Amino acid sequence: MNRIIFLTGRPGIGKTTALKNIVSILREKGYVVGGMVTSEVREAGRRIGFEITNLMNNKKGWLANLHGVGPRLGKYRVNLKDLVDVGVNALEEAIKEADVIVIDEIGPMELFSEEFKKVVEKALESGKPLVGTIHFRAKDPLIEKIRKNKNVKILEVTLENRRFLHWRVAELLGLT
Repeated sequence: MNRIIFLTGRPGIGKTTALKNIVSILREKGYVVGGMVTSEVREAGRRIGFEITNLMNNKKGWLANLHGVGPRLGKYRVNLKDLVDVGVNALEEAIKEADVIVIDEIGPMELFSEEFKKVVEKALESGKPLVGTIHFRAKDPLIEKIRKNKNVKILEVTLENRRFLHWRVAELLGLT
């Protein structure tokens, strides 16, 4: 039984969708699921940024957008304040109160925040089941530590498995 599972795969393959499906399965089974998920925000068919949502209280904030302030990554500005106020706080809350911790995602935008990195480490060491997504190619000591951790299982989301992977992950977590 794996208690820490990360999904990876190329951008747009369905990692977050699979993660949201896992959250639904776990909630249907009566588990309290906490943490954060990230979603694209589109306006007039064009992506303008990414939003973070706290799974326990539905509080939302900007992870990054076209017109914000903060570190630049491509055409986006990472909103470090919302990342901490929503994302980091969601993870802290999940560590204390949830049965299962969700982290979407550990990637280049999130890795600008030292607070985020610290709370991810804390979540990994919490002893609670954890499921998350990890950027396919990001390089960071935290990501390397996760990849080398013998207690972590990393599954790649592909076109072939993305329709049923959420069931497999729920099974691997031992919570179904």
